[in-house]
Amino acid sequence: MNRIVDILLSPSDAAEPLLVRAAAERAVAWKLGEVVAHRIVKRSIDARARAPRIQLRVEVSSEPFVAQPPTQAALPDVQHASPVIVVGAGPAGLFAALRCIERGLKPVVLERGKDVQARRRDLAAITQRHLVDPDSNYCFGEGGAGTYSDGKLYTRSSKRGDVRQVLETLVAYGASPDILVDAHPHIGTNKLPAIIAAIRDAIRNAGGEVRFGARVADLLLKDNQLVGVVLASGEEVPGKRLILATGHSARDVFELLHRRQVLIERKDFALGVRLEHPQAIIDQLQYHSPTRDPHLPPASYSAVAQVLGLGVYSFCMCPGGIIAPCATAPGEVVTNGWSPSKRNNPFANSGVVVEIKGPKGDGGPLSGVAYQRAVEQAAWLAGGSTQAAPAQRMVDFISGRPSTNLPACSYPPGIVSYRVDELLPPDVAERLQLGLKAFGSKMRGFLSNEAVVVAVESRTSSPVRIPRDAITLEHPQIRGLFPCGEGAGYAGGIVSAAIDGQRCADQCAVLYPTQGSRL
Repeated sequence: MNRIVDILLSPSDAAEPLLVRAAAERAVAWKLGEVVAHRIVKRSIDARARAPRIQLRVEVSSEPFVAQPPTQAALPDVQHASPVIVVGAGPAGLFAALRCIERGLKPVVLERGKDVQARRRDLAAITQRHLVDPDSNYCFGEGGAGTYSDGKLYTRSSKRGDVRQVLETLVAYGASPDILVDAHPHIGTNKLPAIIAAIRDAIRNAGGEVRFGARVADLLLKDNQLVGVVLASGEEVPGKRLILATGHSARDVFELLHRRQVLIERKDFALGVRLEHPQAIIDQLQYHSPTRDPHLPPASYSAVAQVLGLGVYSFCMCPGGIIAPCATAPGEVVTNGWSPSKRNNPFANSGVVVEIKGPKGDGGPLSGVAYQRAVEQAAWLAGGSTQAAPAQRMVDFISGRPSTNLPACSYPPGIVSYRVDELLPPDVAERLQLGLKAFGSKMRGFLSNEAVVVAVESRTSSPVRIPRDAITLEHPQIRGLFPCGEGAGYAGGIVSAAIDGQRCADQCAVLYPTQGSRL
């Protein structure tokens, strides 16, 4: 007999298995000795009261549990199977490739960047020498943007697919089982590369291909049917099915599609800054104490306000984190954030962004890209034509005055004092100023001149949508083309992108069931 109970414990009690079991026994009210085993199935923090507590959902049983940790699925040999081209080795592309193998198809993964280990040298070049490789950076390369920018797994995409199955797959390839329990699961940039490499090895061991330095430069089309792609090297890769999972920063892909008159659409996105506080400030305002209980993790926050008709909200909050330089081309400054698995850095950063809605510039499908690029290039010039980022103390930003000096900041290339309120488009700056004031009215201590705004946070999502049929997921104009993931405008994070990759792979198998090995 099994039963689920919910209990609230102090952080220290929640860290003790015997105390968790005793509380679960009291909650279930069975006879003495009837509870033989217990396990935590969900864990979250309730910080609404003065003393934060840990909320646990616990399964108790009258019989011992049989431990069945997720294991790697046995994959069939698809070396000689029908190919599916997968462009991009981010979460959408990798999970699409795994699902292709499960469906008896051979994925041919084409990744413009380098493998996870080789990427490290290019990331160091951005930080140390301010050199951006357009094919290998924080956004491009094996694992995609998520590999070196945090690995947060929280999603609201449960209606689109099996979130649990995605998390179990990550555990099978090396992630901590804690991600199956935590309400806001997180892997950590220090642990993600090994998981990504394990997935790549599994794809190759099953007969699939994963190729690096393979940037797609053109599509091969015949009567609106995809017949292959052309790489930047000039090599042609044949195939009648293509899962396009290039990520939200692959602007050259958007431009290629537009040039080839393949239908794409402008999409709303968001733009703003990275806001960084000392972690101790966030801990104090969230946990209502001058010191954080050692059994509590570094605190995070989530904030949203409606300002002059548009949303202003926090995005990708990274407690104990670092601001990362995420430009994908020379001559631009772009910021993002990440945390290691322990979240033990002294700073907390979050994107704070404003919705960008409606046509910009010429109103064409690439107008959002042009808008992003203009702000990013302005930030680069403001930073001295380097990867140093323009920055301003938060209260100075809200008040519209220069910062005569800046606090310590985690951004590796460094920050320079600049009027960020004048750098951003005026309507964005005004809404951010009012939005931050609104956040401060809800979170006492949030408005601090020890906090710094760092420009710019501009890659929250794709400014382009590549249309597809709602059921078949195939492009309405090009047969065999399956727009996928964040870059196509259908996902917003690791888990939702992985789910979308799986769905696209399923449709490849469903729509072309008779091709077998003849392609």
